[in-house]
Amino acid sequence: MLLPILQVNTEDLPAIAIVCGDPKRAETIARHLDEKRELAFSREYRSFVGTYKGVRLAVVSHGVGSPGAAVCFEELIKGGVTTLIRVGTAGSYSADYPAGSLVVSTAAVRADGLTRQLVPEGFPAVADHEVSSALYAAAVAEGGIVKKGITVTLDAFFTGVVDIPHKQYKQAGALAVEMEIAALYIIATLRGARAGAIVALDGYADADLAQEYDPHTNVVAEAIEREIAAALNAVVKLASA
Repeated sequence: MLLPILQVNTEDLPAIAIVCGDPKRAETIARHLDEKRELAFSREYRSFVGTYKGVRLAVVSHGVGSPGAAVCFEELIKGGVTTLIRVGTAGSYSADYPAGSLVVSTAAVRADGLTRQLVPEGFPAVADHEVSSALYAAAVAEGGIVKKGITVTLDAFFTGVVDIPHKQYKQAGALAVEMEIAALYIIATLRGARAGAIVALDGYADADLAQEYDPHTNVVAEAIEREIAAALNAVVKLASA
């Protein structure tokens, strides 16, 4: 069966997928695979399949923001994927975790609009424990600053006339903010899949710490390489569990 948005045949999809926002990052991740082949490039959704240390997996980009990403997650699960790992970037809420740090998201604050249309208010967006544990152990093994905890999922990237309560999220204990994890966790829960996420911090979201945003520094690029390695090694561990 051909998935209408991803334009991928379901028989080509394995049980595990790494997902990311940027189609270029999907290509970067796929370079680590053996027997790699590109399945499709439809809109923002670029799909690859291959093996890593003998484990077959897909790598698929989902674009920016929860609504478009949700389409990707839904179709992958419909196509037979049962484990999804997001590899992305996020803004930090703490000086203890500067750009170049890694955060494994154990749960996400649902500050987006999409999940409000899927589940009631108060329903939690939570990672699968086995997936997040595997990601955290693999990330620690890669070195550098690694933390696990709660992240925030927002729709807005730039501010308008309504303040985004970053300070409140920080005071409540959230570590970082991004744009898709809550959607991933809610959809995985609804559809009976398991999901986790790891993000490389590329700057500060907290106004008291904010600097000119530049996600293209060497320190961020190195962190992205570490999170890719962590996700791939987590896939191997999860496949053998």
